[in-house]
Amino acid sequence: MEVAKVCLLLAAFACSAYAVDYAGTDVIDLTPSNFQSRVIDSDYIWIIEFYAPWCGHCQSLAPEWKKAATALKGIVKVGAVNADEHKSLGGQYGVRGFPTIKVFGANKNSPSDYQGQRTASGIIQGALDAARQVANGRLSGGGRSGSSRGSGSGSGSGSGGNDVIELTDSNFDELVMQSGDPWLVEFFAPWCGHCKSLEPHWKSAATDLKGKVKLGALDATVHTSVAGRYGIQGFPTIKFFPAGDKSSPEDYQSGRTAADIVAFGEQKALESVEPPKVEQLVGQEAFDECGQKQLCTIAFLPHILDSGAAGRNEYIATLQAMADKYKSRPFGWLWSEGAGQMKLEESVDVGGFGYPALVTVSAKKLKYSPLRGAFSKSGITEFLQGVTIGRGSTLAMRGSELPKISTVEAWDGKDGALPEEEDIDLSDIDLDDEPAKDEL
Repeated sequence: MEVAKVCLLLAAFACSAYAVDYAGTDVIDLTPSNFQSRVIDSDYIWIIEFYAPWCGHCQSLAPEWKKAATALKGIVKVGAVNADEHKSLGGQYGVRGFPTIKVFGANKNSPSDYQGQRTASGIIQGALDAARQVANGRLSGGGRSGSSRGSGSGSGSGSGGNDVIELTDSNFDELVMQSGDPWLVEFFAPWCGHCKSLEPHWKSAATDLKGKVKLGALDATVHTSVAGRYGIQGFPTIKFFPAGDKSSPEDYQSGRTAADIVAFGEQKALESVEPPKVEQLVGQEAFDECGQKQLCTIAFLPHILDSGAAGRNEYIATLQAMADKYKSRPFGWLWSEGAGQMKLEESVDVGGFGYPALVTVSAKKLKYSPLRGAFSKSGITEFLQGVTIGRGSTLAMRGSELPKISTVEAWDGKDGALPEEEDIDLSDIDLDDEPAKDEL
C-alpha cells in the first residue's frame, strides 16, 4: 500500500514538472474574463496558443513559445489560453486539438490558423507576416475590425451612423431592464457567420426604428452573465423586451432582413403606445386640447339619474375600449352628461337623437359627423371606420365657429340623488278663518 502511494506521488510530481506553465514569462495568460478587452478590443496583433497543461506537444512547444513572446515584445502580443480549463473560450474558436495556434489580425472576428513551424523563429516569422498584412491594409485605407457591434452609447446614437447600442453585463440592467422603452436585443458571437450576415440589416433597422424601438447587441461569448440569464445557446438569438414588464422577453421569430425587423418593431411600438384616456368634458381647456387632434370624439351620456353609476360606467368602458382599439390614430376622447353642454350640443345637433349620442369633431375644419347607429363597440367601430375613409355624413357646425364650453363639476363616480324636497310647515295656517260664503 505504501509503495502504491509513493508511486502516485511520483507520478503527480512528474506531471506537474512537465505541465505547461507560462507564469512569470512574456506570454500573456488569457481567460474568458479578459479575452475581449485584451485581444478583441485592442489594436494589437495577437498570436495565441490554445493548449492543455497535460498535452505532450504543448509541453514541447512551451519553451519556443516563451522565446517568441520575448522576441516579439512590443511588436506582436503573444498569448496563451488554457483551453482545458476554459472550454467555452476554446469552443468559441473551434479548438478541437492541442496545441491550436490562431493569429488575430485586422479582423479579430475571423482569426486565421497558424500553419507554420513550431519553433521560435517560425512563430516570429508568422507573427511578423500578420503584422505586415495589417500595416499594408491600413496604408491602403483599411482599418481594424473588432467584435463591437454597437455605438457603446446609451443615447442610441452611434458614430458612423450606427444606432445599435452596445450592451454588456455591466450596463444591460440599467439601459434595458430599467428603461421604459421597448428593446430588440441581438445576442451574437464575433465568429458567427449568421451574425455577420445579420449585422448590416441590424444597423439599418436600428436607424429606421430610432425613437420607436431601441436596438442593442450583446456579445454573448464575453458577457456570459446576461447571456446565461436568458439561456442563450445559439447565435444570433434575438429577444424583444417590451416597454413595460421586461421579465419575460419574447423570442423574435420573424425574418432577418432590415424590412422584416422594422415591420416587427413598428408593430410592437404601436402595441406599446399608451391608449388615450377618455376624459369628462368639464371645461374649455379639455375641449381645446381635444380639438388639436385630427378628430375629437365626444359622447353625450344620459343623466346620472337615468343611467345610474353602473350604466354610466358601461358607456365609458365602451368608449375606452374604442380608444384602446384606435390608439394609433390621432383621436381625442371626451364625454359629457346630456344637457350639460348645451351650446356644444346645439352646434352638432345632438338634441334630436337622444342620449347616449356620439359625434366626431374636426375643430380645424369646423365639421362634425354624428353616430347614426347603435352606441356599442360594433356600432362605433363601423362608424369610425366610415369616418376615417370619408364615408358617412359630414356636416358643418352650426354658427360656423366653435362653441364656448361651460365649466361643470366633475362626476364623483357615484349614483345620482334626487334633490331633497323642502318641508312646508302648515301649522300656522287656520283653515277655519276663511270668510263664510253666501249660499245660493
